[in-house]
Amino acid sequence: MDGAGRPTGKAVAEAGYRLEAQVGHLLRRAHQRHAAIFLENIGAAQLTPLQFAALVKLRDVGETSQNQLGRLTAMDAATMQGVIQRLAARGLIARRPDPDDRRRLILSLTEAGHALMTAAIEGARAISERTLGPLDPAERKTLVRLLARIAE
Repeated sequence: MDGAGRPTGKAVAEAGYRLEAQVGHLLRRAHQRHAAIFLENIGAAQLTPLQFAALVKLRDVGETSQNQLGRLTAMDAATMQGVIQRLAARGLIARRPDPDDRRRLILSLTEAGHALMTAAIEGARAISERTLGPLDPAERKTLVRLLARIAE
């Protein structure tokens, strides 16, 4: 105990709480490793993970509203707006008003956006492969399945 009657580090550790065994800490460490691998592979295209997610989802669903793209990529409206502004400034996406509701923006990939995504997808596969590298195939499937459940 310290002078104020609080348990010291050793007493806390003996009580069974170790930072290195906590899910949040481990997720953060895994994310840091994944982000470093992402930057090595996709960073050359000067895309952030959020920009990459937006472009991939636009490639997958085609033309969609900015709000829907935010939902599909789990980004809040303010974050999505910044991502879209930066991608549009680079000529990777096109924005136009929705003819049925001029307050809504409809987004689509430009030719440059399609070309970048075609080139970046192989890098994305390599990112997943390296991130999951320490695991055997069964562990990989289990981890991805469990992360998907947690993310729901």
